[in-house]
Amino acid sequence: MKAKNLIFSLMAIFIVLASTAGFSQNSKSKNSEIKITTSAQCGMCKTRIENGLAYEPGIKNVSLDLETKVVTVSYNPKKTNPDKIRTIINNLGYDADDTKANKEAYDKLPPCCKKPEPGTKIIHQN
Repeated sequence: MKAKNLIFSLMAIFIVLASTAGFSQNSKSKNSEIKITTSAQCGMCKTRIENGLAYEPGIKNVSLDLETKVVTVSYNPKKTNPDKIRTIINNLGYDADDTKANKEAYDKLPPCCKKPEPGTKIIHQN
């Protein structure tokens, strides 16, 4: 009887440990993070980019630092990837790393959100 209880207890411990190890590996690999340099100029750009990415499948968190113009995106790599994220930013009217903004979307941006022409000064809205 004691041998049966010992075997049962050891099997139960093994199952618990195996399932815990598997769960922790899955939770670590679920989210990835990427930093993308954008052409954002002002607070309106920040809102447009953060809101434009926030509801996309697989995107968990978005934060744009206007000083560096870098957007940090936490995402599920099973549902999206860096190229798709850059394309979304491009389709919002902004450059994303080495990919250029969609021209039609860029043309629709307010003047404060457009890249300044050489020699001009634009007052950005926050």
